[in-house]
Amino acid sequence: MSKTIINEEVAVTAVSFHRNFDTIPTRIEYKGQAYTFLDSGMRYLVKNGERMSRLFDMTDGTTSFRLRNESGASNWTLVAITQ
Repeated sequence: MSKTIINEEVAVTAVSFHRNFDTIPTRIEYKGQAYTFLDSGMRYLVKNGERMSRLFDMTDGTTSFRLRNESGASNWTLVAITQ
């Protein structure tokens, strides 16, 4: 397996809602290609001082993606891809 650090903003083109209306990405677009995730993946809440981030480990069945969403922000960052 090869892990590539990306740290670029990506477009989340579809979401689902979990308990308490938490948004979970279900599809992203990165470099002109769309990736649809198989399930809700693993979710982590990370607090660094006053800043809170949500991390998501997702898969499309062949590739794993780590996404980050800063608390209160609408933008998403693709942190890494593992193939």
